[in-house]
Amino acid sequence: FGHSLEKDTGDVVKAAGGKVLGAVRHPLSTGDFSSFLLQAQTSGAKVVGLANAGGDTVSSVKAAAEFGLTKKQNLAALLMLLTDVHAIGLPTAQGLYLTEAWYWDLNAESRAWADKYSKVMNGRKPNSNHASVYSSTMHYLNAVKAAGTDDTAAVMAKMKETPINDMFAKGGKIREDGRMVHDMYLFQVKKPSESKGAWDYYNLKGTIKGDEAFQSLALSQCPGIKK
Repeated sequence: FGHSLEKDTGDVVKAAGGKVLGAVRHPLSTGDFSSFLLQAQTSGAKVVGLANAGGDTVSSVKAAAEFGLTKKQNLAALLMLLTDVHAIGLPTAQGLYLTEAWYWDLNAESRAWADKYSKVMNGRKPNSNHASVYSSTMHYLNAVKAAGTDDTAAVMAKMKETPINDMFAKGGKIREDGRMVHDMYLFQVKKPSESKGAWDYYNLKGTIKGDEAFQSLALSQCPGIKK
């Protein structure tokens, strides 16, 4: 997974005219990131990309702040969620760049859904995974209702022909290869002084259209598509 994430990100950076100055790989769930971060510090890179996830991302962001890496270089987490930022805290995570498919404070519709979630989750805000699972489940159930059957082929055909327009995505679509294409968002973690309260963590820096955010259909390895 990490190797694939590293390669795909490197390809995008190079295609955009950037340079990849190096890469180091840490063991899964390591407790010491010092040697890896030292190599990143001395690389001269303007941006240090973190091609890990979960607890390793949380630990590496904390360690980067402790080593002072973020004073001269920007961190970009390639797979990170709002709940990870919450676990790290704004004083440490501030300035970090990341992409997510959704954020609870994007618009009125996302805020309304997040408020419902918070009421049953002791005030916690949902991340993009929570929202996407709800959206996909409702899309399936609505397709079953529209098709009048739970037959797999009939329901899948209905899901693919029906655009996704809900609290998660606008103009989303399921392609021939089964991939759901939707906009992605570039965020930067706020400084503590910018946050208006709990879970107010992101500044929106840009929107990446779905057709640009996901691998093209022409490059899909799905054996079921017609080429």
